[in-house]
Amino acid sequence: MLESIRKRWSQREMDTREQTRASGGLWNYPRSTYSKETQDLLRTMMQEAKLNNLQRKEIEKCLQNGKPLPLSSNPTSSAPPPQCKSCKPVKKLPGSQRKRSAEACRSGGSYVREQFRPGPTRDLEEEKRRLQTIFEHGKEKLTAASPPKVSARENVKEKDRIQEVLDEIEERRQFLADMTALGQARQFVHIINSEISQKVQELKLLEKELGSKTEIMLPEEREAFGSKMSDS
Repeated sequence: MLESIRKRWSQREMDTREQTRASGGLWNYPRSTYSKETQDLLRTMMQEAKLNNLQRKEIEKCLQNGKPLPLSSNPTSSAPPPQCKSCKPVKKLPGSQRKRSAEACRSGGSYVREQFRPGPTRDLEEEKRRLQTIFEHGKEKLTAASPPKVSARENVKEKDRIQEVLDEIEERRQFLADMTALGQARQFVHIINSEISQKVQELKLLEKELGSKTEIMLPEEREAFGSKMSDS
């Protein structure tokens, strides 16, 4: 807004100077006088432009003395002018970011080759036999899987269960004999014989399983198991 005021009155000044040259020369021209309407118009424009007190006083002084309006004015505030955002300061790289010399790189051990370390070697004879088997049969020879080892402790548990079944069978026989002596065996005979038959089947399964496990036991475990059986 202040710039528009300057432009308007610069043109007015030029017209006044032309009139002055025509009347009395360049250096001896009378001071221009501003009419009341012109002064009121300038004051209205200053209010619209929201000029500070210092700028208003400067323009009022020019109006009173008949001087031309100033081409520049003081800033409206004491704050420094805003800096250009695009003009960013250039950051200097620290000295550690500079390129290292070739000698410094070599001294750091970056170019030292890792020494070759051979891995574990295979048995050559075993490899020959394996390749020979592949050529003859078209595939590798599968080694027979060794049977799982059975500990003597598991066999002892099986033996204890067999003894429990035998004791249960003996208890039922004794119970049936007692009931026969009392003349009450008829109502228990079918139940007791059925239970004894079930226990006999369980006993056969346990003996069969125990026999198969004993066959695949290690010699030292078989001896330990035999000694426990004889002690019991």
